[in-house]
Amino acid sequence: MPHDYTTWNHPYTPSKQYGKRIAYFSMEFAIDQALKIYSGGLGFLSGSHMRSAFSLKQNMIGIGMLWKYGYYDQSRNEDQTLKPQFVEKTHNFMSDTGIEVNITVNGNSNVKVRAYVLKPEIFGTVPLYLLSTDVEGNDFLSRTITNYLYDANEVTRIAQSIVLGIGGAKVVEALGGADVYHLNEGHALPAFYYLRDKGIPREQLAFTTHTPEKAGNTERNIYELNHFGFFGRPLSETELKEEMVNGDMLSYTVSALRMAKKANAVSKLHGKVARDMWKSVGDSCDIIPITNAQNLEFWQDAKLEKAWKNKNGNTFLKRKLELKKELFKIVLDQTGKIFDPDVLTIVWARRFAGYKRADMLLYDMDRFEKFINNATYPVQIIWAGKPYPMDYYAIDIFNKLVHTTKHVRNLAVLTGYEMELSKLLKQGSDVWLNTPRITREASGTSGMSAAFNGSLNVSTDDGWIPEFKKNGKNSFILPALDHNLPVEEQDRQDCAHLYDILEKKVVKTYYDKPEKWQQMLFKALDDVAPEFSSDRMAKQYYQELY
Repeated sequence: MPHDYTTWNHPYTPSKQYGKRIAYFSMEFAIDQALKIYSGGLGFLSGSHMRSAFSLKQNMIGIGMLWKYGYYDQSRNEDQTLKPQFVEKTHNFMSDTGIEVNITVNGNSNVKVRAYVLKPEIFGTVPLYLLSTDVEGNDFLSRTITNYLYDANEVTRIAQSIVLGIGGAKVVEALGGADVYHLNEGHALPAFYYLRDKGIPREQLAFTTHTPEKAGNTERNIYELNHFGFFGRPLSETELKEEMVNGDMLSYTVSALRMAKKANAVSKLHGKVARDMWKSVGDSCDIIPITNAQNLEFWQDAKLEKAWKNKNGNTFLKRKLELKKELFKIVLDQTGKIFDPDVLTIVWARRFAGYKRADMLLYDMDRFEKFINNATYPVQIIWAGKPYPMDYYAIDIFNKLVHTTKHVRNLAVLTGYEMELSKLLKQGSDVWLNTPRITREASGTSGMSAAFNGSLNVSTDDGWIPEFKKNGKNSFILPALDHNLPVEEQDRQDCAHLYDILEKKVVKTYYDKPEKWQQMLFKALDDVAPEFSSDRMAKQYYQELY
């Protein structure tokens, strides 16, 4: 008998300890390469969460957006520089639930929001309800709201929050309601206002704050939001005054912290940073740390896992060489360069953002030239990642790396950084390079799935790393700097420390002490699994947040 997804329903009886009905709202989910509705870490985190919630039989559903053009497809211009392309996606594996709700956007009270469901059997997740305004009966402008993830038009971004928040809350109502409404970041904030008006108490609202970056903690003019329908109904002047911060602005994060029963940061370090950032917010809820994690089953290569569990170093190394060859086929195809599986391969791959410093190795060109041309200790370096399509500073860094590496045989910049390439890079690298400015990376999860696959973290001491690191035993960590130093000074010192570690420790351990390298790989695996597997995280959310 086919399963009914027009009511709150799972293909299993939820486990007793996970019986509470949780509706999890997120702007992006990275579930599978075929479902391109994600941009970076936020999506990778929520995708892993939905997979673990399914395997643990949790009574949870996901609420997200069915982006017509996804995020963007990363292509190249004639000179190999970055070219964002927007291609319509077809999601034939999604099912129309028939659930359609109405919301008001900018005075138009007839905007239809349709819910499609990703059934659990497709990719092994809890039911995921994805919303679209590309619906028969909507006017042209309304139909474009769900075109692009993180649309560059600020007005469209407000409309997207209303769709996800209020549209999502109404879809959950149609399914029968939830015990807890959990916002993964502030994008769906209108849900809290709508639910409060519906009499849903604070005890049923939970919030995750993800970033110490100012740009990630949205503030907008409260009168513009009110006019636009952000609050589900027009708020009075008195009500608006209660919500205001910084003059006549609304902070999505501040409002969520004031309305939720409890919130979480995404690493222990981020918990301290977040509590310090928001300590002046009156009536804020508690912020507890629940460190992000990745889904071990999805990200880890099965043969590497078996070799690690049997502590068979030779089998592990043999499989690692096979995985490097698989990755190097992509390098050859995209760049015309033949990489050698026996050579130490360093990868920097994640969303391109200024504070992540993709080009840190280029801050000292003399040392860079020596490092990449050392015949005794050869290296290969790969960069990959997607800048926001309108983040011209990050795109400039990407293009600088393209121009620098184009004619160097052991350096490559890859395009098309999505889940499949991400997996290949993690499985085919020897070193996972992570270079954010300290306190700026709330968690960072790519290094976890790299460690699942025998890639050693070389990292600044930020995000999740302080909880994992055993410097020289399971990773190589840059000395922590005073994050109050001028940015240029931080960059200069971090670059010098990075080269010291790479030249004196990383390459010499890899080539001169292969047994020690193998011990470090297994130690990293012992320490990363299961502590940084999303099964642990999904359990912790039920126990500590819900």
